[in-house]
Amino acid sequence: MKKILFVTSEAHPLIKTGGLADVSGSLPKALAELSQDVRLIMPKYQAIKTYGDVRFLCSLRVDNRNVNLLETQMPDSQVTVWLVDYPEFFNRPGNPYLDGQGDPWPDNADRFALFCRIAVEVAMDRAYLDWQPDIVHCNDWQSGLVPALLSLEPHGPFSVFTIHNLAYQGLFPAESTQGLNLPGQLWAPEGLEFHDMLSFIKGGLVYADHITTVSPTYALEIQTPTFAYGLEGLLRHRKDNLSGILNGIDLEAWNPETDPLIPQHYRAKSLLDKQHNKSELQRRFALPINGRVPLFGSIGRLVEQKGIDLIIDCLPDLMSMPMQFVLLGAGDKAYEQRLQNLAHVYPDKMAVILGYDEPLAHLIEAGSDVFLMPSRFEPCGLNQMYSQRYGTLPIVRKTGGLADTVVDALPETITNKTATGFVFNEASASSLLEAVKRAMILYSDQKTWAKIQANAMNKDFSWRHSAEEYLVLYRSL
Repeated sequence: MKKILFVTSEAHPLIKTGGLADVSGSLPKALAELSQDVRLIMPKYQAIKTYGDVRFLCSLRVDNRNVNLLETQMPDSQVTVWLVDYPEFFNRPGNPYLDGQGDPWPDNADRFALFCRIAVEVAMDRAYLDWQPDIVHCNDWQSGLVPALLSLEPHGPFSVFTIHNLAYQGLFPAESTQGLNLPGQLWAPEGLEFHDMLSFIKGGLVYADHITTVSPTYALEIQTPTFAYGLEGLLRHRKDNLSGILNGIDLEAWNPETDPLIPQHYRAKSLLDKQHNKSELQRRFALPINGRVPLFGSIGRLVEQKGIDLIIDCLPDLMSMPMQFVLLGAGDKAYEQRLQNLAHVYPDKMAVILGYDEPLAHLIEAGSDVFLMPSRFEPCGLNQMYSQRYGTLPIVRKTGGLADTVVDALPETITNKTATGFVFNEASASSLLEAVKRAMILYSDQKTWAKIQANAMNKDFSWRHSAEEYLVLYRSL
C-alpha cells in the first residue's frame, strides 16, 4: 500500500472552477478504492462546501505566520481532506484565484507559496501527524513550489507533478520573490526563473521526479512550440520522465441508464428510447420536434481554444443542410452576440442558451445525435467521453485527449467495431465542415450508426482504469 499526499487547489464537490477539481475529486477516491492510503490537502477558502465534521488538527508556524490545519472527509469516500486555514489569505468571497472584478488576487504568489510550504511540512511529517507519504502528487501551478522545496530536503518523498493545462503557469514579477523567502539556490534560469519572472509551474517541471499530463497525446504536444508557451525545451529535456495518463469520468453522474437529470433512461440495447430525450431537447430549445433530422449539440466555454469560431464560420453552410443545432455556453461576448444573431436568422434550425446549466448539459448529451467539439487544443476534455457514453457521436479535432479518446469512423474501424465518432485534422472551418458532411452521410444509414453508438457506449472511461495507471507509475519511482 502506498501513502499518497494529493496536493491541489480545488476538488469537487468541495469547490470547483474547472477540470482540475473533477480530477482531484475523483482520482484520490479511485486510488482509495484500490486500497491506497490517500490524503488530500487544499486551502480552506470561504466558498468551500464541507461535508460532515471539520476538526482542528494542529497549528504550524511558517514564515512568521501561524497556520491552522483542519481535517474533514471527502463525501462518500475513505479520503481524508486536510484544509490549510489561514484566513488572511483564503477567507475571501468567491473564486479561489480571482477577485470580484475577475482579476487575479494581487497576492496570489504569497497565498499559494504559503500553501506549498504547508504541504511540504506535512510531507516531511513536521506537522507531527504521525503520517509521512511515499508520494506527493502535485497538480498545476498552484502546487508547483512543492517539488522544488522537497528537492532541498534530505530523505524527502518522491514527487509527481500533473499538468492539467500548460496555458496557466503561475508567472509573477521577480520582485514578488522577496517576500516569499525562497531558498536562493532555487532562483536560477534552470530553477524557478523564467525570463526574469518567477514561474510556479517550473517548480513542478524542473524538480518533480515524474511529470504527467492528462492524456498521452498532450504529453507529446507540449514538447512543441505550438502548445508549450516557451517551455518546450525544458519538457523535451525531461521527456524520459514525462508521460500522459488519460483522465476518467464520473460513471455514476454520467450514466444514461440511471441519470436522474434526463427524462428517459436507455442503454446500448435500447437506443430507440434515446429518441424521447431528443424530442424533449427540441422542445426545451423551441425547435420543431423531428426525429428524422440529426440534432447536433455543443456545450462549453465560448473561447478560441474551444474552436467556437470554427463552428460559427460553418453555421451558414450547416443551416443549408437537413439538421438542427443547439448550444449551451458562455464566454467571449463577441461570440455570444454572433451566435444569438445566427439563432435569430435560423429560428427553426438552431437555438442558443447562454450560461451554464448542469441539468440541461445532461439533456444535451442524452438528446443530441452528434456532439461538436472542434478544440484547437484540449489537454484531456470530458464532454467527448460523456457523449460516447450517451451514444452521441462526437466530432472532434485530432488534438490532445480528443485524439486519444475518439476513434474516427472509417471503413476499417467500422468493420472492426472500434469506430466511435468523427475526427478531423486541421483547425479550419472547411475541415470541420467535411467531418460534419461525413457524419450526415453515415446518419442516413441508421443501421451502421447504431453500431457505432454501441461501440462508443461500451468504452471504458472509468477512473479506476486511470488510477491503476497512476499506481503503476507510483510503484516505478
